[in-house]
Parts: sequence; structure tokens; C-alpha cells
Amino acid sequence: MKEELISKIVEFEWKLFQNVACIGGKAACQNNHKTFTIMRSSQTTAWSEAALASYLEDLSAAKAHGKNLLTEKYARMMEFTSPEEYKSIQHHLPPLKKETVALIDKITAINMAWTQELNAKFPHIRKHGRPATSTDDAAHITSLETYLRGELATYSPRTLALYYQNVLEQKAQNINGAQIVLESMMQQYGFKSLSEADKALS
Repeated sequence: MKEELISKIVEFEWKLFQNVACIGGKAACQNNHKTFTIMRSSQTTAWSEAALASYLEDLSAAKAHGKNLLTEKYARMMEFTSPEEYKSIQHHLPPLKKETVALIDKITAINMAWTQELNAKFPHIRKHGRPATSTDDAAHITSLETYLRGELATYSPRTLALYYQNVLEQKAQNINGAQIVLESMMQQYGFKSLSEADKALS
């Protein structure tokens, strides 16, 4: 059931991704189905089935109302990566409630703590990925923190609550959710373990 949900989400998102308008024309990554599949399937591997099912409903509901949640996600990231351009499009985005922002802050804090653990354990893998925090954002560089905040801001209240519940359960069990994502990603790139991948990338 979980694998089926992930597959449906990735397929749905890929179609939406093709319609995301980029400044200067279509981006090269929009033609790379393999990388997109690896990245997005890895991101959702750490989710509960309930959160996955809810997010799939979000995607469907948004499409039914003529909205592309991936377009909105990348637009929200611009608040940090391209502040001036963001000001010109901000009015097109639905405002976020205070409780939504507070929940996004809590989820982000947990994920950033997990990321810092990974930076210490597998530094060579992390050097090849996005920078961790928004302090390193630039016009063509989006940090893990900013990417996460942009995506969380597109979730429905139901999905965001289920995602937060999932993160809290992982934290309570001393499970690093970000490590689950990284393990899935490296396995799909052919590595047997994170240690093997870190050594190869050193």
C-alpha cells in the first residue's frame, strides 16, 4: 500500500513538474525523470501511509481547482532565494495562518537537527547535496531548510498535522527521518549503505 501511494504521488508530481514555469524557460531538471523519481520517492519513504494518502488527496484537490502545488512550492521558496522577485508574486499565494507557520517551524527544527546529525556522520555525502540552512540560500541555490519550508507550506492542514505526527513519532523512537530519506536515495544510486556511499564520495 505504501509503495503504491508513493508511486502514485511521484507520477502525479512529475506531470505537475512539467508545467512549472521557470524564469528563462524550462529547466534541465524538468527533463530528468530518473533523478526526479529518485529524489521524490526518497523524500516520501519516511512518511506514514496516512500522511501519504492525505497528500495525494491534496494534489488531486488542487488540480481539480486549477492549482499546481509544485508551482506554489517553488514560488514560496523564492521568499528566501529571490526576495525581490518574490514580492512581485506574493499576492498570488494564499496567506498562511499563524498556526500553520508555527507547525512548519516545529517540523523544520526537528528536520534540521536530523540533518546536522547526518552532516557529522556522513560529511562527504552531504557536501554533494543542498546546503543545510537558509543562510546559504542564493538565486540558484536552495537549502534543505528553504525547500522543506516551501513544500510544507503547500500541504493542507490535515496533511501537515499527519506529517508532524509522523515526525514526532520518529523522534520519540530515536529514528532520524532524514537518514531514512538519504538511505533510500543512496540505495537507488547503487550504494549498499550510507557508509559505503560516504567513502566513495570522499
